[in-house]
Amino acid sequence: MSRSARVIWDDALTSYNFGPSHPLAPVRVELTMALARDLGVLDKVELAGCEPATDDELAMVHERHYIEAVKRVSASGLPDLDAGLGTPDNPAFKGVHEASALIAGASLAAARSVWEGTAEHALNVAGGLHHAMPALASGFCVYNDPALAIAWLLAQGVSRIAYVDVDVHHGDGVQTVFYDDPRVLTISLHESPRTLFPGTGFPEETGAEGTSVNVALPAGTGDSGWLRAFHAVVPPLLHEFRAEILVTQHGCDSHALDPLANLMLSIDGQRAAYAALHRLAHETAGGRWVVTGGGGYELVQVVPRAWTHLIAEVAGHPIDPATPTGQDWRRFVRERTGETPPLTMTDGRNPEFRHLSGGYDPADPIDRAVMATRHAVFPLHGLDPMP
Repeated sequence: MSRSARVIWDDALTSYNFGPSHPLAPVRVELTMALARDLGVLDKVELAGCEPATDDELAMVHERHYIEAVKRVSASGLPDLDAGLGTPDNPAFKGVHEASALIAGASLAAARSVWEGTAEHALNVAGGLHHAMPALASGFCVYNDPALAIAWLLAQGVSRIAYVDVDVHHGDGVQTVFYDDPRVLTISLHESPRTLFPGTGFPEETGAEGTSVNVALPAGTGDSGWLRAFHAVVPPLLHEFRAEILVTQHGCDSHALDPLANLMLSIDGQRAAYAALHRLAHETAGGRWVVTGGGGYELVQVVPRAWTHLIAEVAGHPIDPATPTGQDWRRFVRERTGETPPLTMTDGRNPEFRHLSGGYDPADPIDRAVMATRHAVFPLHGLDPMP
């Protein structure tokens, strides 16, 4: 389906590094790019560099005093708890502003590529830092690059943007920035805030004119339930909203092996979600698709395979799940991490699901979560909440 695809990359994107014991380890992005290169996926895309976001660009979302605080921490390495830096989640480190601004700049470069038509799809796999607030670092996130990409597109005159977030955690920062802006439809599918950070993302958080949409799934949800929920909520809303550009965040911490969360998806289920969003970009947004990474804390078994599938999907050349990982990449994984690498690009699952149109089960907690969302927002879009 893709006419052109661009991956924004600079080796310096791995400088966003909270330290050796922090879950958000930059090696996950390094291994992803190495696997994508080894499998020939990067041959199917254009690689393009980026510049750090300027202070004026950051100020489209973030308060000026916060940007200055991050810069002071960046110069000294000393904490500033008022800015959220120096906590276990967001340790202070020298160079934090420069590293964060580069990730923000990479997502701005992706947005610019799609807006100017130099690429139909553009991806910043190092991005997706969706928890950062206008004046506070939160949840491993300093500058909110998806929100910045959306704000930049709005400033260019885009009238309707849809944002879909499939990270296991609620996309609270992006929702906060655009909560009262009916030009931006934000949809987040995440583990219930009753069991997972950040404690927000309930169905009743509906924003301006129902443009904030939250699907709060119970812990233990696997491929079939997650895909059932996705298809019951996301396609109808995207078809009705008809955004000019689709922006998506692809945290892969919904995987069963992720150590920080409790959903049970497989690589195969995640790959099915990427393919569905690709189709929806073409069906509802004229093919204009801005893509970011996100969370993901199983650094060897999950993130590199999931995001290599994502890059391949963006490129329009999906990888056969049975494809073996290459010997060179496996060797690199052992040398870089000391861990045993996965042998193939699949978890061996067939992610089938039953569509909600066939009827829903009020005793099923997944169906109850889906119906809570549909009842909260579908009528605000002129849609029937019932299957």
